[in-house]
Amino acid sequence: MPRTREECAALDAADPLARFRAEFVLPEGVVYLDGNSLGVLPARTPERVRQVVEQEWGQQLIRSWNEAGWFAKPHTLGAGLAPLLGAAAGQVVVCDTTSVNLFKVLAAALRLRPGRSTVLAERAAFPTDLYIAEGVGSLTDGAARTELIDSADRLADHLGPDTAVVLLSLVDYRTGELLDLPAITRQVRAAGALMVWDVCHAVGALPIELDANGVDFAVGCTYKYLNSGPGAPAFLYVAERHLAEAAQPLSGWFGHARPFDFEPGYQPVPGIGRFLTSSPSLLGQAALESSLEIWAQVDLAEVRAKSLALTELFIELVEPLAKYGVEVVTPREPARRGSQVALRHPDGYPVVQALIARGVIGDFRAPDLMRFGFTPLYLSYTEVWDATRQLTEVLESEEWREERFGRRGEVT
Repeated sequence: MPRTREECAALDAADPLARFRAEFVLPEGVVYLDGNSLGVLPARTPERVRQVVEQEWGQQLIRSWNEAGWFAKPHTLGAGLAPLLGAAAGQVVVCDTTSVNLFKVLAAALRLRPGRSTVLAERAAFPTDLYIAEGVGSLTDGAARTELIDSADRLADHLGPDTAVVLLSLVDYRTGELLDLPAITRQVRAAGALMVWDVCHAVGALPIELDANGVDFAVGCTYKYLNSGPGAPAFLYVAERHLAEAAQPLSGWFGHARPFDFEPGYQPVPGIGRFLTSSPSLLGQAALESSLEIWAQVDLAEVRAKSLALTELFIELVEPLAKYGVEVVTPREPARRGSQVALRHPDGYPVVQALIARGVIGDFRAPDLMRFGFTPLYLSYTEVWDATRQLTEVLESEEWREERFGRRGEVT
């Protein structure tokens, strides 16, 4: 690995993904290491959103539902996303939020496993996943319950004849640990249960092969590595083999087989469209559409290779900071690492705030984790070198002890 800034610059000069940097709006003087939380703005997005507002809405008005393809957007965007998920056409739709979509697929999965009542989930999962699972269970009068496990490594100890669904995050939002999707999915399906993956912190950061590995359901967001903006629509995946029988509880008119018949009874449309509920957010979907135009040109193998190189470089450069109390939490093994690195420090919050004041934007997760995301399409090797230099100076000088860095706001 490179040890000097000059060596990092040489890697940048040879980077096959370097051409994509110009596709994004990057503020001057900022090293952005928070793309695992909110991706940066694609340069083409403002014009695409303006077109939808001024032309499609402003001039074409209601005609745009047909003339601009508004009705089909959940499906056309789903088709654009499918290659990033390793999914064949007709199994992905873009709609709603991750939480809403998780509610849909968990309820559908439970219905596909009558006689089984347990949902297994990791105790340290992103909390909304657990809250949604709890909410689904609360509607069944005790017929379904969520059992929390301490680690996916202990999954075999909990799988049993009552296990209906296993819900796991492919990449841990705190530590950046990447789970073994093929092995876990095989294990779950061999036990007669259905596998639901949350891929929020993986999609756009590494290849995901849902079809090839027999995944049943998946959900994810588009505002992290996919750069579709705050509040952007999410997506869900349902394996083709389940589409004929899967029934989701939010049976809105957009998922009806004949929505313009305005019938009082509900009949789902055949296929993935039955997981739609209501009218799409067209402005949010326009932003995603512009981002997917970029992703259509990207080789995911190159993304993964650069991601691992960037995270490896960062880990090697920060390891000497152990003398200041810094501990690398993210796995060193490439096969177990997503595209972020988490560092533990007892005073992580003020350290991150001091870094942000220097123009290096990461984030903090209580009680002591500093998270840094590595987005291969627009992050350079020299920026990683510069970020670690700034982190070293913050710790050496102890400027993080300044009172201003200890004051906590609601958003970090």
